[in-house]
Amino acid sequence: MYPEAAAAMRRFQSETFGNPSGAHAAARAAKTALEEAREQIAAALGAEPSEIVLTGGGTEADNLAVKGAARAARDAERGDGVVTTAFEHKGVLAPCARMAREGFRVTSVRVDSDGIIDLDALEAALDDRTVVVSAMLVNNEVGTIQPLADVARLVRARAPHALLHTDAVQAVPWLDVAETADGADLVSVSAHKFGGPKGVGVLVRRGDVPIEPLIEGGGQEWGLRSGTANVAGAVGMAEALRVTGRRRADEVARIRPLRDRLARGLTERVPGSFVNGDSARKIAGNCHVGFSGVEAETLLVALDRDGLCAAAGSSCTSGATEPSHVLAAMGVPRDAALASIRLSLGYASTDADVDTALELLPRAVDRLRPAVTASR
Repeated sequence: MYPEAAAAMRRFQSETFGNPSGAHAAARAAKTALEEAREQIAAALGAEPSEIVLTGGGTEADNLAVKGAARAARDAERGDGVVTTAFEHKGVLAPCARMAREGFRVTSVRVDSDGIIDLDALEAALDDRTVVVSAMLVNNEVGTIQPLADVARLVRARAPHALLHTDAVQAVPWLDVAETADGADLVSVSAHKFGGPKGVGVLVRRGDVPIEPLIEGGGQEWGLRSGTANVAGAVGMAEALRVTGRRRADEVARIRPLRDRLARGLTERVPGSFVNGDSARKIAGNCHVGFSGVEAETLLVALDRDGLCAAAGSSCTSGATEPSHVLAAMGVPRDAALASIRLSLGYASTDADVDTALELLPRAVDRLRPAVTASR
C-alpha cells in the first residue's frame, strides 16, 4: 500500500468507526467520509459520484457487471447474447459461463499471438440481440493493452442494445482510466492494484444503465450492493487513487526502463528464454517471460526460497499442471506456457530489485535445467 493510503484509513479503523447507514453523530461522520471518498473516486475514474458502486474488489465488480447487466436485459426482453474474449480474467469468464448455463448465447472471441483482441472476430460475434460485451482494458497476465476505443465503436455500430463492460483492474497504475475507458458503460477496478487496501473495489455504472444486484438486503449502493459499507477501505482507495494519479506519469517513465532492463537482461543471460506478449503494447510494470526446459511451478518454488516473489498463470487440477488459459488463447505452445512466469514491477520497485532478479533467476534456471534433463 501507499503509506498515504494506510494513514488515511487508520482513523476509520478505530475512533471513527460508525455505521454510515445510521443516524447518530458517529454514523454521520462515517457517512460524510464515505461520500467524500466516493466523490474523489468518481473524479479519478471520470464518473459522477452517483455512478460509483463500491464492491468487495474487482472480481465482485466483474460479476455484478456481467451477471447484473445480462439478467436485466433478459428481464426487459432486449436480447440474450453475451460476448467476451478468450483471455479475460476468471472474474469475467466464470460469470459468462454461468450465463451460458442460464440460457444466454455466450461467445468467446479469439485473441492474436501478441495478446491483442481480434477485432474482426469481435465484429462477427456481435448482433442486435447482444446485450453484454466484456473486454478487458489490460490483460492481467501478459499486460497487453487492448484497443478498447475500437471495441466500443464496434459495439455501438453492431450491437446497439449492448452494454460494454471493461475489467480495468490492471490498468489504473499505468493508464488514465477516466480517458482510456470512457467508452465503456461499466468499468471494474480494485484498490489493491494501485496501492490501496485489499478487499475493496468499484464498479463504475455510467448513466444509470440497468443491472440487477447480486447482493440484496438493506439497499446500500443504490440498491446494487447491500451491506454495511467498508468506510476505511473506501477512504484508503480514494487516497491511493489520488496518489496514483499524481505520480502516474513519473512512475511509468521510471518503471518502464526497469522492466525493459529486466526483460533484456534475462533474454541475454538465459539461453532459450523468451517474452510473451507484444512488448510495445504492454503496461510498464509487466514482464512475462519463459525459460525453455524449466517448469514454471518448480522455478517459482526455487525463487521463493531465494526471496524473489513471482507468479505463473497455471494451476493444479487433479494433480496435473495445466497451462495458463491466457497463453493458450494466444496460441503459445503448451511446453512454453508451462515454462512461463510473470514478474511484476510497481511503485516500490528499484534498480536494486532488478539487479537481484537478474542475479537470482539465471542461477535458478541453471540449477533446474540439469535436474529436468536428468529426470527425462
